[in-house]
This record gives sequence, structure tokens and C-alpha cells, in this order.
Amino acid sequence: MKIKICSLFRLALLVVALHLPAPTAHARPQLVLAVVTLNGQATVTNECHSPYTDAGAFSGPSALAAGYAHGLALRSDGTVAAWGNNGYGQRDIPVGLSNVVAVAGGQYHSLALRSNGTVAGWGLNTSGQRTLPTSASNVVAVAAGANHSLALRSNGTVVAWGNNSSGQKTIPAGLSNVVALAAGWNHSLALRSNGTVAAWGNNAYGQTNIPAGLSNVVALAGGLYHSLALRSDGTVAAWGRNAYGQTDIPAGLGNVVALAAGERHSVALRSDGTVVAWGDNFYGQTNLPAGLSNVVAIAAGQYYSVALRSDGTVVAWGDDGEGQTTLPAGISLPVGFSGSVDTNTPGSYVLTYN
Repeated sequence: MKIKICSLFRLALLVVALHLPAPTAHARPQLVLAVVTLNGQATVTNECHSPYTDAGAFSGPSALAAGYAHGLALRSDGTVAAWGNNGYGQRDIPVGLSNVVAVAGGQYHSLALRSNGTVAGWGLNTSGQRTLPTSASNVVAVAAGANHSLALRSNGTVVAWGNNSSGQKTIPAGLSNVVALAAGWNHSLALRSNGTVAAWGNNAYGQTNIPAGLSNVVALAGGLYHSLALRSDGTVAAWGRNAYGQTDIPAGLGNVVALAAGERHSVALRSDGTVVAWGDNFYGQTNLPAGLSNVVAIAAGQYYSVALRSDGTVVAWGDDGEGQTTLPAGISLPVGFSGSVDTNTPGSYVLTYN
């Protein structure tokens, strides 16, 4: 007895065993049929047995982050996968790290936010960029610059640690009611609950000069020397260095729901799941892969870009000199289905997603 399975992430699956009428003297032997139909990435065939278990489905990441030349993916079980450059241990996930709800990548260090509001850091620590201050508690968001780190507390205040050569961790006096953060190379950005933006740190190219009248902002991104803001109407504002066109918003760009900034390029995700990229393209970091669609999250590193599709698959393009666009096999997790199926008894059987 064979069961054909096409994997799908569902909480309950239906198995039907059908008995044809009892055979007569001239009829063919009785046929017992059990069929499981699951939609998804894989198609596998397993023996039907009891208890029934299938590992043919896969659960993709729920979030992405891109460091200078390393990538991070938050898996659906709260663990983290990493790939790319590892010269300073920035992709050596701490043993036992779990219950992660957000990740961030700096030049050579990585951050993970746990569900209990604590933060873990690993990788290069020459500037203390992964040495968590005691004030970094009740954290709800994290961001990583080149050699500095930011954390947003649940009370709307910001904590910063690491390198401060450009004032990138000198929080502006009175900054409060913050709801989101972003970190550029040596500058920092904060979004207040009223839709306005605060910026501090290196300003050699005007990357902390907030455009006059900028309001109704809902998301931010920081690159090497440029900054991006997403307005509530789906339009984008950009400021700072523009030597590579990284702040030249493509004409007609709208319906944007997320932003990412690399060293010298910018990436936007539209509400229809398509992606737009502009700026430096020396390594193909703005050359979108053919057929890229159904994207739900984006990230940008130095010279590369990463996208997460709605089916849990990850796509990366651009520079791969340090493996930053070579995705690891373990980025997705196997998902099991369990339950009891008796193919000799007609009826319906529920297989449970674990």
C-alpha cells in the first residue's frame, strides 16, 4: 500500500480509506484505497503504516538579516542559521541559542533577540559591539551597524553599545517613543511613534540629515553612507551619499512595504511580492533573479541581497566571494506529520502537524 504525499503546512490533514463493495464470484478483488493530499514543495511516497510519520515537508525561515558578508535566517522554531564569511565567528551560532524572534547582522558580528527580551551577540568584539550592557533588557528590536549595536526597549527608549568614533551610539537627549531602529555603517536611525525620524552618528554625506517635512514614516534602513525611509502611503524617501544612485528612487515606485540598504545599493519590497533594487550593481546586487516573486522579506549586505519567499524558500544574489549568496542546506527545517492510519478500515483520519 502506497500513499502519495505533497507536503503542506497545515494543522490537520485528512486521510480517507475507501472500501469498494464486497466482490461477487465474477468481481475483481476488493480494493482498499487510502489517499493523503498535501500541497507544498516536496512530493514523496511512503508506505502507509501506523503510527504514520512523514518528514517530506519543510518549514522555511520567518526572517532574514544580512551582515557585511554573512547572512542570518531566523527559523520557524526560534533557532538561527548563518552562512558566508566567518573570519571572526560571526556565523558561529552560540550553543543552545533558542526562542529567537529577531536577528541583525553587522560587519563582523551578529545579534539575536530572544522572546524573553534578552539579546545574544557573537563574532568580532574589538569595540564591544557584542558585549551587552546591563540596560539591554525588555528589548523588542535590535539593529547592527559596522561595529556598534542598537536595541529598542519595550518602553520606547534606545540602548546602544560598541564603537562610538562617529557618535553612532550617543543617543540623542530625550529620544523616546521609539518604535523601530536601523543602523548604517557608522550612523543610527530611530523611528518615533508619531512617524518622525531621529538620526545620529557619522554625517559625512548627509546620511543623518533628515529631509525637511519627512513624516508618516513606518520603516527605516541604513546603508554605508545613505538612509531610507518608508512612508505609510507606500512611497520611499532617501538621503545621504548618491555616488552610485543609491538614493535615486526609481520613478513611480509605490506600494512598498519593506526596505533594505546595502553598502551602496537599496532594495524595496512591494505589496504584490515583487522586488525593486537600485544603486551600485558591480556585483549584480541589483540584478533581480528571473521570476522572483511572492517575496515577504528582504535584506541587503555589502554587495549582495537576500529575499524570503512566501513558500519559505530563500534567494540570494550579488557578490558571493565569501559565500554570502551560497545558502546552507539547513536553512529550512523538516516538519513531521504524525497520526494513526488503518488502511483496512474505511473512514477519515487526522494527521497532526508538529
